[in-house]
Amino acid sequence: MKPKISVLTLGVTDLEKSVEFYRDGLGFSTEGIIGTEFEYGAVAFFDLHNGLKLALWPKDSIAHDTGLAPQNPSTLEFTLGHNVDSKEEVDTVMELAQRAGARLIKPAADTFYGGYAGYFQDPDGHLWEAVFNPAFLSEGE
Repeated sequence: MKPKISVLTLGVTDLEKSVEFYRDGLGFSTEGIIGTEFEYGAVAFFDLHNGLKLALWPKDSIAHDTGLAPQNPSTLEFTLGHNVDSKEEVDTVMELAQRAGARLIKPAADTFYGGYAGYFQDPDGHLWEAVFNPAFLSEGE
């Protein structure tokens, strides 16, 4: 298998509220909610970088599609990392997320590896890390 991920899908409780958070609060680009004409079909896609998409899909729809019963996952199962090119950008992202309604988990601070990072949660508790890691500079994206 070629290690190529093209879509990251987050299960959400309230699709409209989550779209507002990502589109209006964080400024992510989207055409909005599509697929409402299908039962369990409503979804929103956001353009990230290099063709990567972020999808928001109701948890009930994911349960229906997979046949799995709804579960209570741990917030610590994964994090989404948003790497930026400076400590100041980390602070800007953290402020933007808080204004959008994110829950601050850990204020940005210096890290053991020489970087700078903080954590916040979206309306469904998905954990985001805003991080400046000198080893991951964007090279002019």
